[in-house]
Amino acid sequence: MAKLHENLGILVGETARLWRYALDQRLQPLGLSQAKWLVLLHLSREDGLMQKQLARRVGIEPPTLVDLLDRMAEDGWITRRESNADRRSKTVRLTPKALDVIKQIRTTGARLRRELLAGISRKDLARCTAVLQQIKGAVERVLQ
Repeated sequence: MAKLHENLGILVGETARLWRYALDQRLQPLGLSQAKWLVLLHLSREDGLMQKQLARRVGIEPPTLVDLLDRMAEDGWITRRESNADRRSKTVRLTPKALDVIKQIRTTGARLRRELLAGISRKDLARCTAVLQQIKGAVERVLQ
């Protein structure tokens, strides 16, 4: 039997993938793919990100993101402008249309989160969150 820590990364990855998939299923009626709603959520936390930063946060290659952003701009979800800091880069901003749908994404996400975490004590959730934040910090340090 494998040691607990040997399976932790796989368990975290599978849990995140399944959670995103469940949310993706619930957001399909809004006409949003997982890639689109991830972009919208990241921009809702920090509007005006450079495309390169956004690609890193969403976890896709910059050329793939450019194609996605082209479609999102055509659909009226985002705008792109030259960056003041670097004319070769573009910043991505949300449109009023996106701000309206982000409320629906958050409401749907909160409902799913309540369902998934039902029956888990606040103490256990707090400890789990603290440990995951420690692991995330360690990963970020390794990547620097």
